[in-house]
Parts: sequence; C-alpha cells; structure tokens
Amino acid sequence: MKRDLTRERIVEAAYDLLSREGREALSTRAVCAASGVQSPTIYRLFGDKQGLLDEVARHGFEGYLAGKTALAETDDPVEDLRRGWDLHIDFGTANPALYSLIYGDARPGAESPAARLASAVLAKRVKRIAEVGRLRTSEDRAAHLVHATGCGMVFTLISLPPGARDPALSVMARESVISAVTTDGAAPPADADAVTAAVTLRSVAPALTALTDNERALLSEWLERIATSTG
Repeated sequence: MKRDLTRERIVEAAYDLLSREGREALSTRAVCAASGVQSPTIYRLFGDKQGLLDEVARHGFEGYLAGKTALAETDDPVEDLRRGWDLHIDFGTANPALYSLIYGDARPGAESPAARLASAVLAKRVKRIAEVGRLRTSEDRAAHLVHATGCGMVFTLISLPPGARDPALSVMARESVISAVTTDGAAPPADADAVTAAVTLRSVAPALTALTDNERALLSEWLERIATSTG
C-alpha cells in the first residue's frame, strides 16, 4: 500500500511539472524534489526514467479518457470515428507537452502504455466500421492510416502559434482519410467488391462457431490476404 501511494505521488508530481513547465522540466532531480523522494526510489519503482515518463503519459491519457463522455458509441460507427478524430486533435492541441510525451519519441516495436490505450480505442472504432460492411481496406491498414494522419496533424498544429492554426486543415485531413478507408452507405451492397466483403467477414470470423479453431484461423489468414491485396 505504501509503495502504491509513493508511486502515485511521484506520478502526480511529475505530471504537474509536465503540465506547468513542459517536458524539459521532467528531470529526475526535479521530480524527486516535487514528490519528496530520493532518486533510488524512482528507479526502484519505475525501472528507469523512461519507465517514469511512460507512467506519467498513461496517467494523463487515462484522465483524459475518463472525462470524455463524448466517446460513447452511437449507431453510426463512421460518425463515431469522425468524432474520435476531432477529440484526438483537441486533446493534442490542448495538451502539447503530454501529447509529445506520448507520441514524440517513436521507439521501434515499443509503444508506450498511453499509446497502446489510444490504439485500442481506435482499433475498436475501426472494427465497428468493418462489422457493418463499410471498411474498404484491412482494419490494421485503416487504423494505421488514421493514426499516422492524425498524429501528423496534431504536431503540425502545435508547431504553429495558436492564432495561425487553420481549423479547416484538420477537417480536410479527416474527411480525406475517412473517404480513403470507408465506403458509402450504411450497409454493403449485394455486389460489394471483394476487398470490402473480405474485410467485413474478417471482422466476424472469430465468432463463426460452425468452424473449428484451425478452420477459423485459416479463413482469417485468407481474408486478411485479400483485404490487404489492393488499395
């Protein structure tokens, strides 16, 4: 219990420093002074400074998600993706230091805990679009494109003075991406193209109980190959 309280105190102190003074303020010495601990405590609890930074980012992003009732799902998964994009852009521009902490240092093969949380939210939104037959490419490809474009937009906006930020840029990028990864209409037409059909079936393949585990795995592999063969 004491360990958990100490860990929480350190994270909150570091997050406060980040919010008030930016990432440059997050030296081990400054965090120790703000939280009233010695540096060995930080290394014992978080492993290294990167471990602490990851935990601070997760703490900030979880707080953001907890306060966003607008993330609730509606009957239109494409509109939900649109709303999710806008929330992501608003979050990044309102919290540039935290956003840069989450996404600013790409580490090959190693997402931060906060980035994994964000990826899970996006993946869920994309999967719902696939389930209603409106995704024109694979779920992974769609999610990666939305993520890459959204991150680039946030970093572009936060690099500009607030008065020079053109809100139309985000809208144009958002609609371009949505057009690229989704189809028109609430349901797939009878003659839906092979890629859209494969993406739709791939999203529900794990629930096809008429097939064995091996058959579902093989079907999913085939469908994924079709889904990523074009576009």
